Amino acid sequence: MAFFFSTTTTTTTLLPFLGLLSLFLLPPLTTANHRPLVSTPLTFREAPAFRNGESCLSTTIHVAMTLDSNYLRGTMAAVLSILQHSTCPENVVFHFLYVKHEPEVFSSIKSTFPYLNFKAYRFDTKLVRGLISKSIRQALDQPLNYARIYLSDILPTEVTRLIYLDSDLVIVDDIAKLWGVDLKNKVLAAPEYCHANFTNYFTDLFWLDPELPKTFSGRKPCYFNTGVMVIDVEKWRNGNYTRKTEDWMIVQKQRRIYQLGSLPPFLLVLAGNIEPVDHRWNQHGLGGDNIEGKCRGLHPGPISLLHWSGKGKPWLRLDSRKPCNVDHLWAPYDLYRSSKHSFEE
Repeated sequence: MAFFFSTTTTTTTLLPFLGLLSLFLLPPLTTANHRPLVSTPLTFREAPAFRNGESCLSTTIHVAMTLDSNYLRGTMAAVLSILQHSTCPENVVFHFLYVKHEPEVFSSIKSTFPYLNFKAYRFDTKLVRGLISKSIRQALDQPLNYARIYLSDILPTEVTRLIYLDSDLVIVDDIAKLWGVDLKNKVLAAPEYCHANFTNYFTDLFWLDPELPKTFSGRKPCYFNTGVMVIDVEKWRNGNYTRKTEDWMIVQKQRRIYQLGSLPPFLLVLAGNIEPVDHRWNQHGLGGDNIEGKCRGLHPGPISLLHWSGKGKPWLRLDSRKPCNVDHLWAPYDLYRSSKHSFEE
């Protein structure tokens, strides 16, 4: 059952009244980069209660996502899409990682999904202090973007298998199918893209170094997107993959061997040694590139997951009344109470 909202955007114009009345009509104070000093908390519609079908077993599906106010609208849509398309939605347990405790964020989750089975964990930014290098897009430099590296340390030991998902996606298939992927003794499974030019993910300084490229010896490295991963948490922990990833972040601070935030360390450690997942589970790049975020169309083939990786986010483009065609595929899952989507454009 999908939800479709068709409304129009209204614009408020400030009138130049004099005197005290003008104080009530002025827009919020802004900083030099035009961001409001005081923001109004987002409000969301309550989602339906999704219940298990009669054939459901007691299998628990663990899903980890990050949680913050900037991407909350995307997280809400992602959660709704997972529950709506799941045969056994009550089997899904969400694990939310956050940096700053924002009471309005947690109250929004609870009021929007009163029956949601979830746990929240604070990510200590001290873990990555001094390890994060400036990338080509500021959003990629946020500490929470690196939390996925530390999942094995943060989550309870009884969580031995996990699906990690970004907040800028929706699932249009039963997540149990992704959960059931055979890892074949690998630590991680993800959609893999061997047609992409792998050399582009690292700088010339890396490839011209006599030693650094040897890290891929014996492997056929391919790009994979870390926004959709099935992880064997025990193998990650026992193989000390967090430390291996941190070691490459240290090299990056010293040598500047890549440009793209938390993705390249994963590639350096695991590319060519993961279990590939069908591409239907990551119809990626819908947010365009990391610089301009221009519109992109769908790739051919079946779709189980739509992912707005890249700079352009569907909720921002819809609100600006400059949506890409693919953004209308995200809109039915938007629970934002004041969303004004126009489908007539």
